[in-house]
Amino acid sequence: MSHVFPRHTRNLPPMAVRGEGCYLYDESGKAYLDGSGGAAVSCLGHGDPDVIGAVQAQVGALAFAHTGFFTSEPAEALADLLVAHAPGAVDRVYFVSGGSEATEAAIKLARQFFVETGQPERRHLIARKQSYHGNTLGALAAGGNEWRRAQFAPLLIDVTHIAPCYEYVLRDDDESAFDYGQRAAGELEAEILRLGPETVMAFMAEPVVGATLGAVPAVEGYFKRIREICDRYGVLLILDEVMCGMGRTGHLFACEADGIAPDILCIAKGLGAGYQPIGAMLCSKQIYETIEAGTGLFQHGHTYLGHPVAAAAGHAVVNKLLDQDLVSRARDQGEKLAAALSARFGQHPHVGDMRGRGLFQGLELVEDREAKTPFDPGRRLAGKIKSAAFEAGLICYPMAGTRDGKSGDHVLLAPPFIISNDQIGELVDKLDSAFRTALSQ
Repeated sequence: MSHVFPRHTRNLPPMAVRGEGCYLYDESGKAYLDGSGGAAVSCLGHGDPDVIGAVQAQVGALAFAHTGFFTSEPAEALADLLVAHAPGAVDRVYFVSGGSEATEAAIKLARQFFVETGQPERRHLIARKQSYHGNTLGALAAGGNEWRRAQFAPLLIDVTHIAPCYEYVLRDDDESAFDYGQRAAGELEAEILRLGPETVMAFMAEPVVGATLGAVPAVEGYFKRIREICDRYGVLLILDEVMCGMGRTGHLFACEADGIAPDILCIAKGLGAGYQPIGAMLCSKQIYETIEAGTGLFQHGHTYLGHPVAAAAGHAVVNKLLDQDLVSRARDQGEKLAAALSARFGQHPHVGDMRGRGLFQGLELVEDREAKTPFDPGRRLAGKIKSAAFEAGLICYPMAGTRDGKSGDHVLLAPPFIISNDQIGELVDKLDSAFRTALSQ
């Protein structure tokens, strides 16, 4: 009898015992193609000898040193590597243990920045509906995933949410993609003015929306307009690249595709590639120097900040992404995956939209393709697709509530960057089988 508290007490998972390349194996020996990298985590696949070697070497040298007393060589080296390739004026790295910790730290840093600059009235955070920024209370408040927020709503801080940049559903028929993006970005300015520009501290968004919308990138020009609005009103721009960053979209940092740089940037998942739990909040030189010249203390912290073994793993992962040009491979294999999905599902009567960047692809399921009508939530289609795919030996990431937190279904795909052409074919075949099984129920 297990004493582990599972995610779902009525759906107990099999035991994973081994990972190799793009596959995981359970205790019966069954192989599962990891078509979602867990949750867009396993960018290098499973069993990578270089990362394993780096972890083993670091454990032997120094397993832990609390950052209240020490820094460590792997943390310094990883910070240098990230800053060397980071966008814009990003200059400092604050290491944490995962994505929720990174976004929590970002929110608190934004607030402290304005306190230290003599603007304590700046307290409002604006984010977007149908977003996801983590499961801790601050991150959950920032996120716009209504299903995840609902039962904890009384505990959440007040965050206002504007519409996402969701072209498939929200662009008008007589509107160009660019004009739609400008209109969508304009909601941020309207909300800043409604709240009072002097009271707004930050806007938080995912460059490519992950779990809640299913790999939705913004249209061209949207984020450039967002950056302009933030600059106009002195609002910090926080970009959450926890899921879409670290090469996943074919760019080391996802915001590079939009031609902008944030004031604060959050990464995790692919940073450690699953070999160690690690995330990071990166900030601009201006923000860091404000804290340095003020109190000198960022009033925040966790026990495992800058954990040496986690940092060593992250350094090995990022080095591998860069040295073996795996970011370009994610872009190239992503184009092949998108083409294979289009060839198989482009005329599917219940696949309404396919979108994404790099090896971060999403398919939205609809009951009526022409009208873009979602399925009745009572069908529980996303769950059926997940179960059918898993039975067929495919791990994918279906989610319900795509449209508004209640209706809509999508499947998110985020396989390892090392996925082969044959494995792309296997993924599409097994996903097709899962669709047929789930839609027949």
